[in-house]
Amino acid sequence: MRIVETFLFALIGGYIFYLLHFPLPWVLGALVFVMLWQGFTKRNAVVPNSIRDGGFIVLGIYFGLYFTRETFHTVIPYLLPYMLMTFLLILTCVMLGSVVSKWTSVDQTTSVFSLIPGGLSEMAIASEALKGNSSLVVIFQTVRLIAVLFLIPPVMTFIFSAGDGSQTAGVQAAIAGNHHAWWSYFLFLLPIIAAVLIRDKIPAGIIIGALGVTAIINVSPLELASVPSVVMNGAQVAVGASLGKKMIFADLKLGGKYIFLYFALAVTVICISFGLGALLANVTTLNYSTAILSISPGGFFEMVLTAYNIGGDPAVVSALQLVRILLIVICVPPALKWWFQRDKRAGKEIVRQH
Repeated sequence: MRIVETFLFALIGGYIFYLLHFPLPWVLGALVFVMLWQGFTKRNAVVPNSIRDGGFIVLGIYFGLYFTRETFHTVIPYLLPYMLMTFLLILTCVMLGSVVSKWTSVDQTTSVFSLIPGGLSEMAIASEALKGNSSLVVIFQTVRLIAVLFLIPPVMTFIFSAGDGSQTAGVQAAIAGNHHAWWSYFLFLLPIIAAVLIRDKIPAGIIIGALGVTAIINVSPLELASVPSVVMNGAQVAVGASLGKKMIFADLKLGGKYIFLYFALAVTVICISFGLGALLANVTTLNYSTAILSISPGGFFEMVLTAYNIGGDPAVVSALQLVRILLIVICVPPALKWWFQRDKRAGKEIVRQH
């Protein structure tokens, strides 16, 4: 019965956020309502791990479906300079997060993952795998997302002349995908199996396995079906409910002390990304609007739609943003795991010497 209560409030929250046109409505709406219900009623929310993992697998498959042969062909001319700029942006986030953790009571792992421009869900699960506070990561990533959504599109529209907004429908149709034969859904068993097998092997393995195998299948001659919107929304509700279950008011009070600090850090990262985007435009044939939106810490959909509206190249923006997502989800968690363990080993060596 408790599980029914949990998901009833999660669905209500997601739908209300959807009606209000909030960003990530099904994730954030479910998260907020489950958190408030649990906090005010003192009743523990129930979200089985199997449902949470199922939600993450669907998200991984969904993002993997964006990768096609055309995607890789599009990004090849810009791949190396873009990866360098992305590395510099991630390094900046790691440095800012590490420095801030020395001045506050937020631990280094949590602080760093709160600033890295990956998906909210992906960064939360990756931080949890590295013993970070996923509740605070969700709070500060939400602050980062709000800064991105409310600053980048209007600023880019103000700086660059408006393009033809009629193309928005075209990109939405492309995102929706084509309908395929019913039997093609059985191919999704492969990413599901991969996700389960590496779930506990690497940070965020449940997402990486599903995303990676789906991307490989999608660039092969095999044709995958699209994920129905109701399934995608259900997965987001499951993930949002699981994150809301972990958020307790004590953590919120702690996060409250640093909300404005992490908002300022998010704005700093956005400004740095604009500079890196301008640099990318100078070393490649990309125009400024396309280069800046490709580097900007999206909001994938918002960055692509902004590119359409201001006359940028949405194909390049979407391809490079997807490459960044893949790099962050696959490379950042294991790299940070190695770095944090290296710091701990160095600290232990210093203690032994004294």
